Amino acid sequence: MTVIEKLDDMTERNNGYLTTADVVASGYSKTYLAEYVRQRNMERVAQGVYMSSDVWLDEMYIIHLRNKNAVFSHESALYMHNLIDSEPTAVMLTVPKGYNAKHLKERECRVYYVPTDIFEMGRVEKETNFGNKVYVYDMDRTICDIIRYKDKLEIQTFQTALREYMRSKDKNIHNLMKYAEKMKISDKVRVYTEIML
Repeated sequence: MTVIEKLDDMTERNNGYLTTADVVASGYSKTYLAEYVRQRNMERVAQGVYMSSDVWLDEMYIIHLRNKNAVFSHESALYMHNLIDSEPTAVMLTVPKGYNAKHLKERECRVYYVPTDIFEMGRVEKETNFGNKVYVYDMDRTICDIIRYKDKLEIQTFQTALREYMRSKDKNIHNLMKYAEKMKISDKVRVYTEIML
């Protein structure tokens, strides 16, 4: 298999995207990458991220490829779990405390910082609207997050998310309470679940 064929394979496995980090990790130089990008007429969509001309631009996936330590959360997660109807005006992400998120803020993402001991709690992979897998908090963790930051949400968004969560067959009240305890918001979560049940 030639270098071009291997990079074709890598691009295909990433649904039409290719990153400098993946190419270098596979033992190829940036020179090979530059030549491949030129030959395949790929577009640079972010630093170190290239996209084939025949795929749709997937902003969430591009953010994911550049930030494996970031998890889609809050309203972005609500939207991905179909707990709200309209896409949020800003992409919302959670990162561990100490993470340098300057580049995310420059992209106008809203960034939340959490202690490392709860950062991975409830993290799952879910497909974007374009079929690419990204990290997002599960439904139960997302409900804890919006209860915790209730004052930063529109009241209608908050109420809709809680109502849809309670109707969902995928909710897990046990996980919800376990997460709430670790996040030290058990009392608040209990109040809202008792009202909605």
